[in-house]
Amino acid sequence: MTANEAAVRNAYQVAERKDLAGWVDCFTEDETFVDESIGVTYRGKQLSQPVETYAAAFPDMHRELYRFFVDGDTVIVELALQGTQRGPLKSPLGTIQPTGKRMDAPCCDVFRLKNGKIQSFNCYPSGTVIFAQLGVLSNLEAAIARS
Repeated sequence: MTANEAAVRNAYQVAERKDLAGWVDCFTEDETFVDESIGVTYRGKQLSQPVETYAAAFPDMHRELYRFFVDGDTVIVELALQGTQRGPLKSPLGTIQPTGKRMDAPCCDVFRLKNGKIQSFNCYPSGTVIFAQLGVLSNLEAAIARS
């Protein structure tokens, strides 16, 4: 295992523990975290928002890591986002109220590291799979409370 793969594996463990400060500390000072499914970029203290959002909606949130591909400072991970929605899930469309349903959604993460820390993180979760598994895709108007 390369040092960069180890750094990314550590970042996932920090997120699993819901250690928001530790998560932010995994990044460089000129970092970006882009959630490609919703087109939102996080920087600085905002980096903890996705981890916090998913932890609130899925208290049992787990990232099942399948494969790692490492090329120098780039690490690509195939994984699944898993958990049962027990809390509200904030999204750009509004808030999805708890469904009690389980998600097991495919995801691909692309990390670029600098000196052992994450400089950029592009996350590609399958939003449509998540919405379908939560049972909200067929009736978005009923499922989402508009803010």
